Amino acid sequence: MKDRERRADSNVSTVEEFVLLGFSDLPDIQGFLSGMFSIIYIIILTGNSLIIIITMADPTLQKPMYFFLGNFSFLEICYVSVTLPRILFSLCTRDRTMSVPACATQLCFFLILGTNESFLLGVMSYDRYVAICNPLHYPLVMNPTKCIQLSAVAWLSAMPVHIGLTCHIFSLHFCHSNQIDHFFCDIPPIIKLACGDTFLYELSVYIVAALCAVVPFWLILASYSKIISTILRLSTAQGRGKAFSTCSSHLLVVILFYGSASITYFRPKSSHSAGLDKLFSLFYTIFTPMMNPLIYSLRNKEVIIALRTLIFKS
Repeated sequence: MKDRERRADSNVSTVEEFVLLGFSDLPDIQGFLSGMFSIIYIIILTGNSLIIIITMADPTLQKPMYFFLGNFSFLEICYVSVTLPRILFSLCTRDRTMSVPACATQLCFFLILGTNESFLLGVMSYDRYVAICNPLHYPLVMNPTKCIQLSAVAWLSAMPVHIGLTCHIFSLHFCHSNQIDHFFCDIPPIIKLACGDTFLYELSVYIVAALCAVVPFWLILASYSKIISTILRLSTAQGRGKAFSTCSSHLLVVILFYGSASITYFRPKSSHSAGLDKLFSLFYTIFTPMMNPLIYSLRNKEVIIALRTLIFKS
């Protein structure tokens, strides 16, 4: 492969493109991986599109919970489309090069959409908190205007932060290699290619992560501590079961998203390896978005009924 690094001085080179190694260490199963990821992408697009359609079209689902679910499904389509089409392109064409601007763009969208998902999960937990803990005030608090405002905050608030963070990371000088041992442009493998001391860059990443992931996570924990406390105080087992069923799907999605992301990014450095990093990254970038429509459809009777109505009508 042609080397496109230009010498800037005796020690530092300005990289013009990166090489995403991806799954190049598995040459015998490239065709199998391409087919598997294609099927997964179709499942993600179909499942999440169906949820968007039924939450917009079915009159019984015109509720705040399903408004946010429709937003979440659209977000999942955007989120997985940042990485998966590029993986399929590399597997099919064997072209693993990516220009620096393209890599920066992919990273920026990946960070923005990942944070949007974290914020939207926080908003959805707040919605469940109001519905279960303050049911009489729920229609007033979660009115259509408030829902749109909360959704807009979840979608837009991360943009300036992550545009700035991406510019900060790509202000680094890269030396020795332009090969990223990953299947997409992610922060840890990019910083590994940098010259000199990267402590301040890593510190800025942890600060942004604390603001954009940990804060929503604490909001979710606080909401669910109140929800569980309220459910346990209900007098009948039927009431407790009905209340918990309205938030169990969301809770499972939260565990999948934060659990897989935490294992990927907060493991000790001594336990990091390229193979494990790719495996865990596959879980939260591809597997979780594939599972979310199944979780919400299989564990929610209203969604199941709406899907049946849509299928029989068509």
